[in-house]
Amino acid sequence: MNRRDLILGATSAASLAAMPLQAQSGSKPSLPFADLNEAPAQITIYAGLDNARPLTRSGGEWRSGDFAVTLANTQTGIAVSLSAPALAVTHLRLRWHIAHPEDILVFCDAWERSYGDLGWRNVIPERPLPWYCAVHQNSVTHCYGVETGAASFAMWQVDTAGITLWLDVRNGGEGVQLGARALQAATLVGRRGEPGESIHTALSAFCRTMCPSPRLPKTTVYGSNDWYYAYGKNTAEGILRDADIVASLAPASAPKPFAIVDDGWQDKRAFPDMAALTAQIRSHGARPGLWIRPLRAQEGTDRKLLLPDARFGNHSERLRDLAYDPTIPEARDAVLETMRQAVEWGNDLVKHDYSTYELFGAWGSEMGPSMTTGNWHFNDRSRTNAEIVLDLYRGLRQAAGDQTVIIGCNTIGHLAAGLFEANRTGDDVSGRDWERTCRMGVNTLAFRLPQNRAFFIVDADCVPLTKAIEWEKTRMWLDAVARSETALIVSLEPGAVGNPQKDVLREAFAIAAATPSAIADDTLLTTTPQHWTSHRANGTQTMTYNWNEDGASPFPI
Repeated sequence: MNRRDLILGATSAASLAAMPLQAQSGSKPSLPFADLNEAPAQITIYAGLDNARPLTRSGGEWRSGDFAVTLANTQTGIAVSLSAPALAVTHLRLRWHIAHPEDILVFCDAWERSYGDLGWRNVIPERPLPWYCAVHQNSVTHCYGVETGAASFAMWQVDTAGITLWLDVRNGGEGVQLGARALQAATLVGRRGEPGESIHTALSAFCRTMCPSPRLPKTTVYGSNDWYYAYGKNTAEGILRDADIVASLAPASAPKPFAIVDDGWQDKRAFPDMAALTAQIRSHGARPGLWIRPLRAQEGTDRKLLLPDARFGNHSERLRDLAYDPTIPEARDAVLETMRQAVEWGNDLVKHDYSTYELFGAWGSEMGPSMTTGNWHFNDRSRTNAEIVLDLYRGLRQAAGDQTVIIGCNTIGHLAAGLFEANRTGDDVSGRDWERTCRMGVNTLAFRLPQNRAFFIVDADCVPLTKAIEWEKTRMWLDAVARSETALIVSLEPGAVGNPQKDVLREAFAIAAATPSAIADDTLLTTTPQHWTSHRANGTQTMTYNWNEDGASPFPI
């Protein structure tokens, strides 16, 4: 029985024993499961949301004129294929009828990073549920989703009368021009929950179902990153200081920690020789890492190589953010050269950032049901947005080689899975404002933990040790991340790390290196879980983190 059942007044064991058997069996009706192997009640194809084309079923095919959708059973799920030789298709909509109880709770993922917004909600029929969703009632959790690496952006909806799946197959903001080829848009998968299993167990198992072949790092991902004290004003000397600290605190039997250089290294006066710096980091006992923004183009770049400004919609202030169109071979090569250069300099880890924003003109918190605005397209109009993103990610993987650890940031986790070893799953925390760390970091750590080691290693973002943040609060965040078996990257402001902090950091690194596991116990009750259970070789421990004793801020951050 979970915590929510207790709070909502679950019947006690003693009163259950006194009930007739019929009354007991009727007290908790089973949660209905939508079997995706069964044919949908409806399939509709769209050439723009104002141009719906309902399809008529004939066996496993749904057709109208010369465009068709085919559903076929595979070893892992149900493959949805689309043929539309003469129609620029934007979306597919599939609908299954199922009577859900009104008191179910619904969970979903996010398009890219989360923004402090993950959590269980009651039924909101219009709520977009990117990539996968879960329905929970009476200690049963059913899951529905698409396999990672899909050729479309998938979004679910749940209401009391059924489940809807939207497959966004656009190119930019317009319809894809498939021509004669058939597009396998997605492979649908579902998981029927077992009575009494924990939510974390159900979601973790489902994440493994959605991603049959994750790419995981061979060693623990931990170390330092300068962003949350330098904020772009970093120096080579500061990076080497960080390397010295984390190397001195790492367990002797553990792999060497990383020292990651974040944004700011492009200043040639501060960083005249990046290859020499990576060699110095290595000589200081750490493994070098580098942040890059590969899609960014410089002023003066030939406009023919760039993405159109129309993708930003009404955000005119963003027009200065020039980005390469990766469907143009020359532009794609310029993008991948940024990764190749980072590896040639000797970095063992590369963190690449901003690609979703630069491709689609928006942050995940702004997307709602749509990744991007209308009225623009890529140079190559024959591929879907998802296919273009996948091609970019595969190119970055190839450019990095097999030995380099890749962390994606502002990347689409459902497409990065199987290609990158680690992925930032939440928006930035802060070295200046604890409220932001609490809202963004704790939320993504708690609710995306089921993806950890199922899709990749989760990176819930850094632990900033700075003068602006009270040490006891930082210590809680450090402890939670260390116990979670996710990436543990610290940002160490000069003057903020004394002997007490070093002692705790040493312990945190030792915990992380021992591959513990911890989960949040109260995800049904809050978006910022406080009650956690940690499993280690020497036993199980429960923790309570009072993240915000004085109350959370209601204002945007």
